[in-house]
Amino acid sequence: MRSTPREKGSSITRVLEIIEAVAAAKEPLNPTALAEKLGIPKASAHRLVQTLESEGFLQFGLRGGLLPGERLHATAVNILNSGRHKALRQAILRELSADIGETCGLSVPDGLDMLYFDRVQTNWPLQINLPIGSHTPLWCTASGKLYLASLAPDQLERVLPRLPIQQMARNTLTDLSALRDDLARVREEDMGTDSEEFIDGMVACAVPVRDAQGRLLACLFSHAPVIRCSMEQLLGFVPRMRAAAKELESIVGG
Repeated sequence: MRSTPREKGSSITRVLEIIEAVAAAKEPLNPTALAEKLGIPKASAHRLVQTLESEGFLQFGLRGGLLPGERLHATAVNILNSGRHKALRQAILRELSADIGETCGLSVPDGLDMLYFDRVQTNWPLQINLPIGSHTPLWCTASGKLYLASLAPDQLERVLPRLPIQQMARNTLTDLSALRDDLARVREEDMGTDSEEFIDGMVACAVPVRDAQGRLLACLFSHAPVIRCSMEQLLGFVPRMRAAAKELESIVGG
């Protein structure tokens, strides 16, 4: 439905509304559809989108739709890392890590990667060093597969063929058919797993942190060296991880 044209508002208001609409859209919007949705002149929408793209806040996807750009992703991460939210998140993650005895953290989608934006490291001498700010692949990590499984079927089929899939470890799934089957399992279980698919000798699992509308906001993960913790042992901590995810939803998803 076409929106009724509104009285002229400030450019700042329109920029913020464009960013808000792009971030909330289930399917990427092109500038014309964005102008109709927001009820602003097409010429203004195209001009503002061009500026936002040139400054790195928006980017165009492969089909011409608008997606959040690197600067917008960075802004969102900085907001999540600010003040009270960061302290509460860290408290929840530290308690979880102490309970299960392994590294725990949060990751968010960032293009064709997952971005580590919070993490509590275990105190064991043998550790896997994936610090905050690390980018990890979608197709072979617990968090990445959980994100892929959350996509609508048509979105998933557009993304999968474009992933730069390669063998990362001994158990990496490089066949798209096998990966689709595994993602169906992830979707059914509402939990991502990585059994030496990203790094040889590492196992991981991830559960969703959702917003108030039920959309995937972040992935709560735990990973460990397999020499210390088997996949079966790690999965035994999933109920505790789901409880922590619910706590996180109350502060960042509400």
